[in-house]
Amino acid sequence: MTREIRSWLTDMDGVLVHEGTALPGAADFVRALRDAGRPFLVLTNNSIFTPRDLHARLASSGLDVPEDAIWTSALATAQFLDDQVPGGSAYTIGEAGLTTALWEVGYTLTDTDPDYVVLGETRTYSFEAITKAIRLIKGGARFIATNPDVTGPSAEGDLPATGAVAAMITAATGRKPYFVGKPNPMMFRSALNRIDAHSETTAMVGDRMDTDIVAGIEAGLQTFLVLTGSTRAADIERFPFRPSHVVDSIADLVSCV
Repeated sequence: MTREIRSWLTDMDGVLVHEGTALPGAADFVRALRDAGRPFLVLTNNSIFTPRDLHARLASSGLDVPEDAIWTSALATAQFLDDQVPGGSAYTIGEAGLTTALWEVGYTLTDTDPDYVVLGETRTYSFEAITKAIRLIKGGARFIATNPDVTGPSAEGDLPATGAVAAMITAATGRKPYFVGKPNPMMFRSALNRIDAHSETTAMVGDRMDTDIVAGIEAGLQTFLVLTGSTRAADIERFPFRPSHVVDSIADLVSCV
């Protein structure tokens, strides 16, 4: 039975856009949400970019998504750390999306006795920075990572991402990180708090069973799997859980707003 939907969470890559191009129906879906005044957030595990950056990137593809309607794993990580140790310190491996989010919650970025080592995504992982992180973790810093994705897309093919580098640091330190981003339902709960929404009346739209859908289920949301991204219809049976609904694309959900 379909529950009433008053607010929406949606993944970005594979749902709204693919390699910088808006997917069919995406602009109509975003427009319908805004016209109806529905609270919504676009969620992404990508911690490289700030919401301002992503707003500009989405706008270039024809999607008018406000900055405050974008929720990244970097923002969720900063909020988590602010809740855990307000005004703390961190040594970060990442780019502007992560460092800006931490700075905005009042964190000090330092490589001297930090409370946390925070690993995010970057296109320029350096051996020196990873070595520093390993030594700080061995020295007592707690290990946090923005998301567990082991690869990220590029025009030339997959790139190593946060999860892969985290595994290397874990092998060297014996310490596993706490991953804040999807599929951790904490990212969804922080998103719900941001838009003052309730899980009973919120839907999650995603293209991945192993991140978007499972996290949505664990957070108590109604879930929609779109088949325009990573998961194919034939893949669904491999998982021990199922989405609430399966649709071809975001275009099929415009009328549900």
